[in-house]
Amino acid sequence: MFIPSQNSSQSFKDFTLVLPAVAVGNVGQLAVDLMVSTLNMSRVGYMHTDCLIPMAGNNPYSRCKEDAEELHTSAEVYTAAEQKLAVLQIRAPIIETKTKKFIQLLLSWIKTSGFSRTVVLSSSHAYQRDDQQLRSAPLRYLATPSLLKAAADAFTELGWREMERVPAFPGLTEANAEPRLSIPGGGITKRLFTDSCAEDLPLAVLLLFCSEGDNIPDAFALVNHLNDWLHLLEDPRLKQNTWTTPSSWSLLFGSGVPPALF
Repeated sequence: MFIPSQNSSQSFKDFTLVLPAVAVGNVGQLAVDLMVSTLNMSRVGYMHTDCLIPMAGNNPYSRCKEDAEELHTSAEVYTAAEQKLAVLQIRAPIIETKTKKFIQLLLSWIKTSGFSRTVVLSSSHAYQRDDQQLRSAPLRYLATPSLLKAAADAFTELGWREMERVPAFPGLTEANAEPRLSIPGGGITKRLFTDSCAEDLPLAVLLLFCSEGDNIPDAFALVNHLNDWLHLLEDPRLKQNTWTTPSSWSLLFGSGVPPALF
């Protein structure tokens, strides 16, 4: 599944892996864009799979004309070796009938690569929050039992809120019915988390409740939330725009209105 670059012999042993879930607002993908661009991460390979819609394009993180014409694909791996950090950027939707296969392939790669922990950046529909979720900050986390052994104290110190379990049918189920985990609009997030629990993998999910639209502020909020834990930057809130936006964001909402129209 993972194909290394020709000039790369990268080992992921004891690295932290960060990847987005293709979810509402594409917040996780935008947050990963900020990480790759700001940390000047190097591309070390790509994921070859028939589970993603195939696509290709120019370098989304180009800094000069010479590297702008590099070919990039739907799922690529970048690293910051000095920080023992790797990210898997997913730029295309998962084919619906191959979701289970993709999760199995992804978890298999995570295990064989020797990552110390995995962090999934995701999002969920803001309009489907319940009353207790509406009364608090829009950020939540989930962690597998394997990860909680090492990170429970850190999450408590940060004051993070765990994603609440909700009734399957609010207002219709019996009071003693067991609540369930629900992440509407979260793509593969729930399935990836539950499968990681079953396979005893150290994995955390960081998600944000949002709506479709201009989700750039949501991406900054999510990556700052991650930074509180992983300390990728010292303190991005001390100076505005510490995170570097990639060049591809200049056309995030298309080109400007042609003056010839007026």
